[in-house]
Amino acid sequence: MAFRLQFKRLAIVTALLLLCFARPLAQLALFALHSELFSYILLVPAISAYLIWIDRKSLSLQPHPCWPAALFCALAGSAILAAYSLAARSGHAPARQDYLAMMTLSFLCFFWGASLALVGSKLLRQIAFPVGFLVFAAPLPVAWVAWVDTFFQYTSAAAAAGFFHLCRTPMLRDGLEVHLPSFTLKVGPECSGIHSTLVLLLTSLMAGYMFLNRLWQRALLVLLVLPLAILRNGFRIFVIGELCVHISHDMIDSPIHRQGGPIFFALSLIPFFLVLVFLRKFNSTAPRPLSAAPQT
Repeated sequence: MAFRLQFKRLAIVTALLLLCFARPLAQLALFALHSELFSYILLVPAISAYLIWIDRKSLSLQPHPCWPAALFCALAGSAILAAYSLAARSGHAPARQDYLAMMTLSFLCFFWGASLALVGSKLLRQIAFPVGFLVFAAPLPVAWVAWVDTFFQYTSAAAAAGFFHLCRTPMLRDGLEVHLPSFTLKVGPECSGIHSTLVLLLTSLMAGYMFLNRLWQRALLVLLVLPLAILRNGFRIFVIGELCVHISHDMIDSPIHRQGGPIFFALSLIPFFLVLVFLRKFNSTAPRPLSAAPQT
């Protein structure tokens, strides 16, 4: 069968790519293993493979090579490598996190290019989501993480101020500082909840792909992540502030502050799943299979 031959060739090319990128990919695995923020990276390839596997019976297995797109991906991967090489030679070597992001994206570009050249665009269109989901295997650049942290710090402080106002707790907000009676809270980077937000984003993408039919429904579910993240962070700051005001200032060092993230993340899942159930109920058709590919 022609597809089996092309698939074997793709497996060989992928093995060669893994060999060529063995060092940065091994560093990526170790980095993710010891990173609280990017620990989800180790699960991304497994999730993509699982989504393709459970959808395998509905896939069209006729190879249709797409050389222009394959060439574009190969050029993109080469451009990333060239950019890193030029930066390193000029003495501006990127941080380890940025280096791993660049190497991972370069590897993925070459892998996508090989897939387009060997099995073709028709099959990749059917598994576009699982294949595209692999982009989350690349860690966010340092500058992006800093920007997101800052964004969530200020929006979370504003949300917390709103909760205090609703509960008629006297307060004054000054940027990242929330002045309460006899106590002042400062919203630090650790209050941004960026890890929980990334996990919720991945959850929304997978839930939308698996359970919703319409593109606008999936987009709405993903867009819901941002306000949920801000409200979750703001509510967490509000709860800690109330405990500090009404119980003891020592509550700032209590487990609910230091290790309470999973609790508030679980609380944010309640409205998330309620919206998912609501959107699923109004699907225009029965729940679709994981791929819209025609049977062959």
